[in-house]
Amino acid sequence: MKNVIITGTSRGIGFELAQLFAKNNYHVLALSRNSKSLENLNLKNITTFSVDLSNENDLKKVTDFVNKNWKQVDILINNAGKLINKPFKKLTSEDFLEVYKVNVFAVAELTRLLIPFLKIGSHVINISSIGGIQGSVKFPGLAAYSSSKGALLTLTEMLAEEYREQQISFNALALGAVQTEMLEEAFPGYKAAVSADEMADYIYNFALTGNKYYNGKILQVSSTTP
Repeated sequence: MKNVIITGTSRGIGFELAQLFAKNNYHVLALSRNSKSLENLNLKNITTFSVDLSNENDLKKVTDFVNKNWKQVDILINNAGKLINKPFKKLTSEDFLEVYKVNVFAVAELTRLLIPFLKIGSHVINISSIGGIQGSVKFPGLAAYSSSKGALLTLTEMLAEEYREQQISFNALALGAVQTEMLEEAFPGYKAAVSADEMADYIYNFALTGNKYYNGKILQVSSTTP
């Protein structure tokens, strides 16, 4: 059984992804602030940790678990995201820092800590947003969120190059509108054509096979904007 770590599993895409992997006989370590939703499902292949991804001590729990129980991570899906929707003139430095801590810094730190456990053929998928793509349609109120997702895309490209010789693959999926709680927060009342479980199915299959065809790539997964 292969080992998969997924962040942001309390709701939406991450919640659906954790179930998909577990039901298909993968060991899953599910990381989120609130782990109760997954714990209530009592799926045997899922281990849940309630963690603050911006807290170094919480991240150490993850590496301690992997070192003790797995020794290797085959797939890492950095799915957790933070969105603050405010007019730019009302955004503070603290708002920007809060968003970047989750969307960029935590991804970088968790990945860095897990590098020793990523082996030949391991696949790291960073879940970004179409809003982080240069030239895409942008929306007022999302300056912190969209800029952080743009930074995540560049980080993905850099890591793919840095770990090319070790044959660890890094790719980013820039998602468009998916019917999740986060979409409702950004665009109240908007109804997306793609559901969380449908997108989870796409990401699941990409995680298993995408590294055969891509490394250091940014794939736009969007049928609508937003």
